[in-house]
Amino acid sequence: QVQLVESGGGLVQPGGSLRLSCAASGSIFNINDMGWYRHRPGKERELVAAISSGGSTNYADSVKGRFTISRDNAKNTVYLQMNSLKLEDTAVYYCYADILLASYSYDTRYWGEGTLVTVSS
Repeated sequence: QVQLVESGGGLVQPGGSLRLSCAASGSIFNINDMGWYRHRPGKERELVAAISSGGSTNYADSVKGRFTISRDNAKNTVYLQMNSLKLEDTAVYYCYADILLASYSYDTRYWGEGTLVTVSS
C-alpha cells in the first residue's frame, strides 16, 4: 500500500509565498518522476512542475521564475516552493509520484488527495 500525503496549502495574499510538501510512504522500491498538477476553477487540470529522480525539472510557462520544485529522495518527498503568488494560482494542487514497488516492476503513478491554495486579498 502506497500513500502520498500533502501539506502546506492555505490562504495567502497576492505576492505571498507558500511551500507545499508531499511525502510518499509504503512499500516503495524506488521513485522515478514526481511532480505537481493543479486544477483551477473552470479550467482543465494542468501540469505545474515535475522533477526526475536525477533532479531534472520542467515547469508550466505560467509559473516559471516563481515556483521551484525540489525533492528529497531519502525522504521520498517532493516540494513546491511558490513565490510571488497571483490570484490565478488559486487551485487545488495534487502531487504525484511514479513509484516502483519492486526492482522488476514498471512504475505506477500514485496521487495525493489534493491541497487547496487560495490566493486572495
